[in-house]
Amino acid sequence: MRIGEIAALVGLTTRAIRHYHHVGLLPEPERRPNGYRAYTVRDAVLLARVRRLTELGLSLDEVRDVLADDAGRELAEVLAELDADLARQEAELAGRRRRLALLLAAGPGETEPLSPGLAALLAKAPATDSPAAALDREHLTLIDASGAVGEEVYAALAAVAADPGVLALYERLDALADAPEDDPRIGPLADALVAAVPAEVFAAIPAGGPAAPGFTEALLAEYAPAQAEVVRRVMAAFADRVRSQGQGGDQA
Repeated sequence: MRIGEIAALVGLTTRAIRHYHHVGLLPEPERRPNGYRAYTVRDAVLLARVRRLTELGLSLDEVRDVLADDAGRELAEVLAELDADLARQEAELAGRRRRLALLLAAGPGETEPLSPGLAALLAKAPATDSPAAALDREHLTLIDASGAVGEEVYAALAAVAADPGVLALYERLDALADAPEDDPRIGPLADALVAAVPAEVFAAIPAGGPAAPGFTEALLAEYAPAQAEVVRRVMAAFADRVRSQGQGGDQA
């Protein structure tokens, strides 16, 4: 292969290849009688590896060290490693496309970079203009970004998200926006919210939280006093349930 052909094959410029020759990263191939360099398949494999390593952020000096470790290996072994690398890249790309598809399916108003699990969960939830539901969504997005909960939690919440009765609970919470902290509706609503969450969710949440220090206080500050009291009771009940699930798992 000539330099233009190998450059097109591995996705590099001829200028880059000449630079690799200049800095000693790639040995100069033998030249044909007409003066053109004659590149081999091994040269192409080597250049593909250089490109992959530089795309990962390695400097040329670091790439040189990696290539030195590969010296003497059989071509088939290097090709197999490159094939495995490409397979991993394809899997990562497929995962990104699945995530993008979920965001597109959620509608034009959905722009949050959600995990696939949360995106699928929110897609099951019926549309509502409830302020409490909107706040809940924001809090889920924040927890999702922190990586504090896994996909199994979202899967366990799927039945809750699709339950029309949950909208009625949000509406009851909205109705407490101007209520005092001792409103008699607080206790029954907190109990109903806790009861709406299946045991599978508590089993999937790691003991200890997902709440980071200060998160609870910041979250409660976003609600009116009576609403905050409901949320505080719900969070306390959730923490108790998660601890009890964890203790039950330890005993099992």
